[in-house]
Amino acid sequence: MTNRNTRWRPMTPNDIPTADAIGEIVHPDFPEDIAVMKNRFALFPQGCFVAEGQDKLLGYAISHPSIIGEPAPLDTIITLPENADCLFLHDIALSDNARGLGLGRRIVPLLTKTTLECGFHRLSLVSVNNSLGFWQSQGFIILTPNEKLAAKLDTYGKDATYMVLKLD
Repeated sequence: MTNRNTRWRPMTPNDIPTADAIGEIVHPDFPEDIAVMKNRFALFPQGCFVAEGQDKLLGYAISHPSIIGEPAPLDTIITLPENADCLFLHDIALSDNARGLGLGRRIVPLLTKTTLECGFHRLSLVSVNNSLGFWQSQGFIILTPNEKLAAKLDTYGKDATYMVLKLD
């Protein structure tokens, strides 16, 4: 499969079961109930995307408005903060079939566009699974955590790092 045969598109409700199954395979150390994905989609569908190729899903990306330095806890139903100041990439998962197709790089412009359309100038995420170098190559910088953020990052695993892409 080549890059030409793959694309990111907006997620639909019908994509959620397959996307959830991909998440269970890709992120076994970060299990989340399917209700979490449904919650994020219901709150902010314009921030939810799926990667597809040859009529099958290869991955997904879920984002929503948030507050810098205050990522949502894993496996938790949320409400959107009224004082949101960034778009937060809650989760991205790409199946083994998606590896090497450039889908990780190609989601960043979509998320950047969504961030700016919301009137935000920062995109944030928690880097896990040794992905720090990839996100740095996309322009994200590490935000030094305060005590509250450091405690929350501990729930994401030992290599969890909070990162921000400034779009100013």
